Amino acid sequence: MPVHLSPGLCIGAAQCTRNAPEVFTQDEEGLVRLLPGAAPDPHDPAVREAALACPVQAIRLPG
Repeated sequence: MPVHLSPGLCIGAAQCTRNAPEVFTQDEEGLVRLLPGAAPDPHDPAVREAALACPVQAIRLPG
């Protein structure tokens, strides 16, 4: 199962972009998005930290 984003939950705290800037970005409204071409590995420590740091759990990891 891939990493799942819920931009509707996102409040633009930018913890994702701080923890995994090579994977996540923010759109013009400040909401979480994947960088074009990014294939986030749910086992990557930076991706895991981004998910854990999100204050509204807009990034969900499998398992």
